[in-house]
Amino acid sequence: MSYEKVEQAKKTIIGTKQTVKAIRAGKVTEVIIAKDAEVRIVSPVLEEAQLHGIPVHYVDSKEKLGNACGIQVGAAVIAITV
Repeated sequence: MSYEKVEQAKKTIIGTKQTVKAIRAGKVTEVIIAKDAEVRIVSPVLEEAQLHGIPVHYVDSKEKLGNACGIQVGAAVIAITV
């Protein structure tokens, strides 16, 4: 999974709570998680994604993931939506 895919995505959701809500609503096509994010932060997203059969991809850095989304802070979880 590359950061370019996140940059090119037309619609993304940033953050754990919002991603879980979007997965439950059936709006998410895939989830991207930073490997350096804390397990307690990303585990709710991993559980929901597994329940709903959403593919999960990993990137190395929260900081780079945040930059790919156009925000000035790190992002642990990003959802690409339809």
